Amino acid sequence: MARYQDFVGDLTDDEDFLELLDEVMEPRLPRIFRNRIDPFEIYNDKEFKRRYRLSKDVTNFIINEISPEISSQTDRNHALSASEQVIITLRFLATGAFLKLVGDHSGVDESTTSRVITKVIFALARIGPQMIQMPRTEAEKSVVRQGFYNIARFPRCVGALDCTDIKILSPGGRDAEVYRNRKSFFSYNVQAICDANLKILDIVTRWPGSAHDSYIFANSRIKHRFENGEFGDGVLLGDKGYAVTNYLITPLRTLVTPAENLFNQTHIWTRNPIERCFGVLKRRFPILALGIRLKSTKIQALIVACAVLHNIACELNDEAPDDINEDVEREIAAAIIDDDIIEDNRAHNVNNIVRQTLINQYFENLL
Repeated sequence: MARYQDFVGDLTDDEDFLELLDEVMEPRLPRIFRNRIDPFEIYNDKEFKRRYRLSKDVTNFIINEISPEISSQTDRNHALSASEQVIITLRFLATGAFLKLVGDHSGVDESTTSRVITKVIFALARIGPQMIQMPRTEAEKSVVRQGFYNIARFPRCVGALDCTDIKILSPGGRDAEVYRNRKSFFSYNVQAICDANLKILDIVTRWPGSAHDSYIFANSRIKHRFENGEFGDGVLLGDKGYAVTNYLITPLRTLVTPAENLFNQTHIWTRNPIERCFGVLKRRFPILALGIRLKSTKIQALIVACAVLHNIACELNDEAPDDINEDVEREIAAAIIDDDIIEDNRAHNVNNIVRQTLINQYFENLL
């Protein structure tokens, strides 16, 4: 205690004390406010879409939709506007780049970039229930059915079903291997249902890459909605990775009659929109094919956010960019699901009644 008093006594005035503080403490770095670009001003429509994967009109729609939730309450400290926050997030989804690079492109710090992306993707995910939903009214169901019927005259279809791998970094921990899929990379296995116009009607994002498609569907809410008769006599179309039921129609493995041949070919054409939907989604937002560099707590929200943006683009007739480089194309091709085949259960009449009726009473008459 005496030594401490002697030490304090040596400080004759406040200036001595401040000099000591300067010596023992690191000087604070000056704050730097970088120049921020306005892509709406400096890029034309084509250049804007190449960089942010959506048109200016669609981007403005998104800004207006979530602006109340993401806007700052004050302009102090050069606070980012809702428009700037959406632009930063779109750039991240368009490139899958490191946060540092995305921040440098937009003139903000890495930590700010991280906070902004988190805020925006969760805001988009929260409007998912309004933007991603199965047809509810009879009129809506009729429109969806007609869309599928127009492809190849397949009746009663209200959705095309499949799963796709969304690549991620290893989440670490003792459960990391659960996320390794059969192609040996880490992923989420995401289930989706779409309509004939590639609009996503239902999405499930919580399952790791090792989960099989049929297991995901068996444990999904949409399965129980079909079992409860919510969609009447409407059916889903799935591939051979699923077991056939009265509401999930899969193709036949063994073809005998011309009607069965016609059924299978029509089924393939009518189910094709879900494959195209996944391709468009990953071309529009390459981060889904290249790999998501975020914590697992944010990945599911990001995937739903991409689905919301995709649906908005579909509603506003905004076509996906076609300027994808070869690396992204390879990743998209590698992510196409090659389903394990479940043994065809045509012999089980209880599970097979709807499919056999369609073949015998409908496709026979088309020949």
